[in-house]
Amino acid sequence: MDEIKNVIELEKVTKDYGDFKLDNISFSVPEGSVCGFIGQNGAGKTTTINLILDVIKRDAGEIRVFGESVDKNSADLREDIGVVFAEMGFHEFMNGKDIDIMMKNIYKNWDEETFFGYLKRFSLPSKKKCGTFSRGMQMKLQIAVALSHHAKLLIMDEPTSGLDPIVRNEMLDIFREFVIEEDHTILLSSHITEDLEKIADEVVFINGGKLVIAGNKDELLERHGLIKCRKEDAEKISAPLVVHKEISSLGAEILINDRHAAARLYPDLLTEPASLEQIMLHYVSEMR
Repeated sequence: MDEIKNVIELEKVTKDYGDFKLDNISFSVPEGSVCGFIGQNGAGKTTTINLILDVIKRDAGEIRVFGESVDKNSADLREDIGVVFAEMGFHEFMNGKDIDIMMKNIYKNWDEETFFGYLKRFSLPSKKKCGTFSRGMQMKLQIAVALSHHAKLLIMDEPTSGLDPIVRNEMLDIFREFVIEEDHTILLSSHITEDLEKIADEVVFINGGKLVIAGNKDELLERHGLIKCRKEDAEKISAPLVVHKEISSLGAEILINDRHAAARLYPDLLTEPASLEQIMLHYVSEMR
């Protein structure tokens, strides 16, 4: 069996702005996977992405993409990376034909036929100024560009934020199609955990510039659970199992880090699966 390669590797990466610090972050993204990068707004997701893309320089640590250090090979590495940001990166007066001309001078592997094929597939007019596009159309335009220079890695910062559910699902279908090819990988930053539950293989969760949890999404969902019980029952639960307790006049909601152990130890209490959103909210609350 072939060893799984890591397309992205961060080791003890730090960036200190004074009022915000990305602190000693380490995680990896396996080839052929969709990695959901989650956290609240301001958690450090965009800073991390800019460090991976070598847009800003880290203060400490090591970042490798395709096994190469980003600060030594960032220009060559960008040929294989497609980038989609929350805000469109093209001048509003540009149309599809203008963008095609510009991209020919940026990417050695730019594929004009593929680009206009995506514009047609996404129903994007090639002669219309992109500043007149809806938000959904602007995201599709960025994705068309990202997919038209034969990138092997897509890095996307909140690409589905602000889109209606129909367009969001359409985006997710495009991402699934991209990773059907085994050497294609996605790092998808989002605070919409519902999207990541549908598509992600791996999850990296940061809060306040610190890594909270990272690993296989299905394993994280399988391991964590919620107990909803009376306040007096909440006090009985073993502390090592408890991630966070929410106590109210109505009772208690407790995030457990091993729901199968909790079910064995406390058979009289109902232990339910937890969603990614519930896991994220409880961890954030515990860190406050």
